[in-house]
Amino acid sequence: MAQRERYDDGAAPDGDGGGSPRPAGTGRNETPEERADRRWGDLLQELRVAQTGVQILFGFLLTVVFQNRFTDLSDTDRHIYVVTVVLGAATTGALIGPVSMHRLLTGRRLKPETVIWASRLTVLGLVLLLCTMASSLLLVLRVAVVDGAAAWLVAGMVVWFALCWFVLPMWARHRSGPEDRV
Repeated sequence: MAQRERYDDGAAPDGDGGGSPRPAGTGRNETPEERADRRWGDLLQELRVAQTGVQILFGFLLTVVFQNRFTDLSDTDRHIYVVTVVLGAATTGALIGPVSMHRLLTGRRLKPETVIWASRLTVLGLVLLLCTMASSLLLVLRVAVVDGAAAWLVAGMVVWFALCWFVLPMWARHRSGPEDRV
């Protein structure tokens, strides 16, 4: 019989406390399928946040070329714009990919594998989003800042994004015990 998920107080989700209580923070007892379902739900929530921001950013990027001042941009700024739009499209593809993957694989009993690949696509999407943000900032700041500080400002923001999105979570992951890595 498959083990049921238990809350940290030892009670099952349906309120049945069956079994001895476990110490708080010791994790969950769940089958691989239950774990995949939980992780998939978590991933969907994360993707909803990321996709919304990426779609708004990408939509604005697509309109830039139709603005009157676009013709005033230097060749370098136009190249930065093209790179930014391509990065935005790649980011959108990576962050929407898990939805397509789930839809095409539903019912094939591949949920654990789907979650793993969707998670990898999401991390790739976050890396591409970092690149898109950096490129967008560079384009805007090259126009807005005249003294060449744009590159320094962008570098500072890239470091900030990397700290918030990657370094802090990896530091927390490293500090946690192996039993917490589920």
